[in-house]
Amino acid sequence: MTTNKTTSSPLDNAPDDIKLAVDLIYLLESNHIDPRIALNALKIVEDDLRKKIAQQ
Repeated sequence: MTTNKTTSSPLDNAPDDIKLAVDLIYLLESNHIDPRIALNALKIVEDDLRKKIAQQ
């Protein structure tokens, strides 16, 4: 008889912001995005999110 063990990752218990960061890093790396372009894009995203937070 074989047992079906589910393996857990340290990421399973990580905070949501860490999980999102890991997902974003994976997305950027798997799509071979130039790190300079990624940083510029992330600055734009950060500015947009800060504006949205300020409007709340």
